[in-house]
Amino acid sequence: MTVRMAQYTIDVEDLDAMVAFWSAALGYEVEQGDDGSAKLWPPGGPSAAAPSIWLQGSGTAKRGKNRVHLDLVADVDPQAEVRRLVGLGARPVDVGQTGDERFTVLADPEGNEFCVLDGPPRR
Repeated sequence: MTVRMAQYTIDVEDLDAMVAFWSAALGYEVEQGDDGSAKLWPPGGPSAAAPSIWLQGSGTAKRGKNRVHLDLVADVDPQAEVRRLVGLGARPVDVGQTGDERFTVLADPEGNEFCVLDGPPRR
């Protein structure tokens, strides 16, 4: 038996800011809870290709580099997507890149790192 990713959970300090960023970044629908959390649903519902995102209010700021992060792939132009995400509040970050990578490292408004790949993952 195997397992597959069904949901990605991000602990957040400012739920409203993170809902605004990630729902706009991914084009996901928002289901805000009354418990300080929110679920983000991909159009058409979650799937192996598009898991749901749970923004879990933690009340604390992020510390250190993420040990797990999202790798996103753009439908068309990766650098145009990087510019769009920066316009939404992401910022470029240096986690030790050499400049030869096939991805751009960004951080969301609370500093959680994620990558925008130049194309689909390769074997």
